[in-house]
Amino acid sequence: MWLLFGGGAVIFTFLNIVLTLGDRSPRIFGFISLSLTALTVCSFYSDGARRLAEDDLSGLREIMPIMSYVLWFCTIMSILLNFIPFLKSKRK
Repeated sequence: MWLLFGGGAVIFTFLNIVLTLGDRSPRIFGFISLSLTALTVCSFYSDGARRLAEDDLSGLREIMPIMSYVLWFCTIMSILLNFIPFLKSKRK
């Protein structure tokens, strides 16, 4: 599920940037993108908690070390990329 949320966050981020560069102000896409980013993190955390409850420690050892860094990177990039429309609106 977290993969779907993450993919949706990327799509809405790029829609937000493209429409902003086209002189439109689709702030709803930025809101949707940041919301999907938050849902991605929550969903991934739930997946890790489920694996822990099922004593799937080998699964946790495989995904948690790398994915924690990936989630941090993607969340920071989502925030920065969704800030671009605000920079453009400040310049007008």
